[in-house]
Amino acid sequence: MSLQAQLESLKKETIEKISAANDLTQLNQIRVETLGKKGPITEVLRGMKDLTPEERPIVGSFANEIRDLLALEIENRKVVLEAAALNQALAKETIDVTLPGTKVHHGARHVLTQIMEEIEDIFVGMGYQVVEGYEVESDHYNFERMNLPKDHPARDMQDTFYISEEILIRTHTSPVQARTMEKHDFSKGALRMISPGKVFRRDTDDATHSHQFHQIEGLVIDKNITMGDLKGTLEVMMRKMFGEDRNIRLRPSYFPFTEPSVEVDVSCFKCGGAGCNVCKHTGWIEILGAGMVHPNVLKMSGIDPEVYSGFAFGLGPDRVAMLRYGVNDIRNFYQNDLRFLSQFKGE
Repeated sequence: MSLQAQLESLKKETIEKISAANDLTQLNQIRVETLGKKGPITEVLRGMKDLTPEERPIVGSFANEIRDLLALEIENRKVVLEAAALNQALAKETIDVTLPGTKVHHGARHVLTQIMEEIEDIFVGMGYQVVEGYEVESDHYNFERMNLPKDHPARDMQDTFYISEEILIRTHTSPVQARTMEKHDFSKGALRMISPGKVFRRDTDDATHSHQFHQIEGLVIDKNITMGDLKGTLEVMMRKMFGEDRNIRLRPSYFPFTEPSVEVDVSCFKCGGAGCNVCKHTGWIEILGAGMVHPNVLKMSGIDPEVYSGFAFGLGPDRVAMLRYGVNDIRNFYQNDLRFLSQFKGE
């Protein structure tokens, strides 16, 4: 058989194989076997040495035509097979957009965060600034600047975590107030601030106590500040927190950093003062402590108590949350039980 006949036979056989190829792997194998350096076309061309000089260019040209034709056939078949593979993949991955989607559970801010932000918004609306401070504090700012010198018996009211003799984990957010008072420029106006944050005390964890809890303290200092200003401010806060028909009452108390000092009760928001289990049938709920800033506290911050006066108060967002939502165990707020926390999604 002549070389031209061999090439013609190879063309016909290879085209049939290309047409029968069912996937890209099989097609690539045909390409390598037919057009590769060890393929049949190369083998045919090696026999050209036996041809006459006149026949060689004719056979060579014909061989190149066969090579180009087969390469084109392979490329065309490749396009067809790639399209088929793509369609097959799309068919397998088709999504029925009419099917219901998987329900996504949305998280929410922690209930205590919601309460604290609500309180902050109330006071920001009254012109207060929100100031945060250090959780690790010095004895000087935590106690001494709050009119609690060394060995003062009132220090026992706050069982403290000490890191060293002079460094501790704060027992209240009052140190933030002390640091702010000494920096405030009263020539530019009054000081109105709240200081929210975590506080820590060596307390036995039970249903109503925790070694870690939250506190928000407020402070106002200006000329001619009176107890009436304190009472009016707290009435606004309580009515926004617990309802517009709430009333408050002040009872004498003792705090080292205020004089006079008071405990503040709010009329029960569940029974309206008639008496129930929430208010222990008294009609009132104890909510916070407050008072007029002690002159010694003002003096230690470089403020003249003959010119300036002020009031301070402190409340626990944890207790507010317990009262508002009827939670009887403070530990529920810290145990990260989603069954409990998911009840307080907020707005």
